[in-house]
Amino acid sequence: MNGAKVNTNTPILAPLQAHTLTEQDWHDSCDVLVIGWGAAGACAALEARSQGCEVMVADRFTGGGASAKSGGVVYAGGGTQQQQDAGFNDSPQAMFDYLKHETQGVISDATLHKFCADSVSNLNWLEGHGARFAHSVPPGGKTSYPSDGYFLYYSGNEKVPSYAGSQPPAPRGHRTVGKGQCGAVLYAQLKDACLRAGVQPLLQSAARRMVVDATGRVVGAELWSLPAGSREAHLHARLAARAERLQNFAPGYCDRLRQKVAQLEHDHAQPILVRARLGVILSTGGFIFNRDLIREHAPKFRRNFKVGATGCDGSGLRLGQSVGAQGERLSRVSAWRFINPPYCWPKGIVVNTQGQRFCNEEVYGATLGQPLCEEQGGQAWLVLDARLRQQAIRQALFGGYWWFQSVPALALMLLRVRKGQSPDQLAQACGMQPGQLNGALRAYNAAARGEAEDVFGKSKDSRQVLDKGPFYACNISVDNPIFPLGALTLGGLKVDESNGAVLDDLGQPIAGLFSAGRTAIGVASHLYISGLSLADCVFSGRRAGLAISNTRHADGSVQQSNASPVLERTAP
Repeated sequence: MNGAKVNTNTPILAPLQAHTLTEQDWHDSCDVLVIGWGAAGACAALEARSQGCEVMVADRFTGGGASAKSGGVVYAGGGTQQQQDAGFNDSPQAMFDYLKHETQGVISDATLHKFCADSVSNLNWLEGHGARFAHSVPPGGKTSYPSDGYFLYYSGNEKVPSYAGSQPPAPRGHRTVGKGQCGAVLYAQLKDACLRAGVQPLLQSAARRMVVDATGRVVGAELWSLPAGSREAHLHARLAARAERLQNFAPGYCDRLRQKVAQLEHDHAQPILVRARLGVILSTGGFIFNRDLIREHAPKFRRNFKVGATGCDGSGLRLGQSVGAQGERLSRVSAWRFINPPYCWPKGIVVNTQGQRFCNEEVYGATLGQPLCEEQGGQAWLVLDARLRQQAIRQALFGGYWWFQSVPALALMLLRVRKGQSPDQLAQACGMQPGQLNGALRAYNAAARGEAEDVFGKSKDSRQVLDKGPFYACNISVDNPIFPLGALTLGGLKVDESNGAVLDDLGQPIAGLFSAGRTAIGVASHLYISGLSLADCVFSGRRAGLAISNTRHADGSVQQSNASPVLERTAP
């Protein structure tokens, strides 16, 4: 490797014109080429393969992406077997009513109704490919992620009064059965299912440009691939895996590892051309690791801890844009500020730098993180009194939480905390406006005593009088290194919601190009709740895989809206 610094993002080039290629220029061919082998790509590949298509799936690394690093939670409802076994009644309409509040029109009502109606069958489909789900519900209150042994939980804002519908809330977070973060478990089942079905993987092969015919139809892609089995490929896999494994502990070190990974690609990857007779499905994830795109579209989230995988560099988005696709909601980023567990933390109040409350503290972490970053400059405090702080410390020590929940919570309360004998003294210690914090506490305590309604609609069970000094302010700002505030991108390529076809800036489908998962606009593209992204990977992945398969006529030819692809052929 040389010492020059290379960009860690996949370089995307202008598309190749098929009429300039000869038959010998193509290295391989298939019916469907899937670019990105995470959950969405795997689901798309499986669906296309089930329709008899010859499917190849390419990945810059060895598959998995952000899906394998996730908690393995699939948002499902409408009456899943697990919900029934746990004694909860749910319906597709109740699920729709709740998600209508969360999605805020990012997709049409018709698509959201279908997502909810298909929820049970999609979960069953995953189980048919080897995934397992269970009905055990964790005790206690709201949690960001249930401990081992518990697999069904309230993974969003279902129990928050302002989100409640006419029917009792039901838990819809279905965590894959396994130990620890179960995304790897779920992905392993999908990956194995792909291989059993005959999907051909092209690993350590990054797509750098599309191939289009004379009509603009996407007919393939150029992949830059490391030689299989080479020393460089083994080193690339080892360094990339280490970067993913240590990202939460040493992000700076992992960025240096990614430099080495990109250098290996720069020095040793070779181009191969793959023809896709029916077309290409883009499913490479989001772009949280692409700092240029974040700076351009979502600058308020530059300081957030990156949630995702190295492949979340916007390559699918940029490949689509290179052939005229329309990007949408690229400024939408989900920032995760979870303050549960400890379960009692939401009984405190969250205030801005002035000492003013700005949210309902019991909401889901992304619902809190969004205004914190968008409206408050990434700066906020969690205020506790002595009584609540002691309760929270006991819960963090003995509540049976994950270490990644309890250790940061204890550090926040013990190491990076401001203290004052009175609210005014605490405000002075934090640089807040005099009287603002005192006023916020007085109003909150009145609601906690039942003397008034909480101005932000916090439920009675989540209120507790804060009047026992000393008072403590825990720094939950984006720049606190001991309590990272993670973020992932939600925007992507605009698609036809009936089939996942990628749309251009006139709203017309780009022939031969489909998209799924976080590369595309979908159910999770307004605000994130746990499990919604993986559920959309299944929904949109299956949709794209089926739709691209249906572009083939009964005689095997490809449906064309314009002229057929023009390819120069050399004499045999």
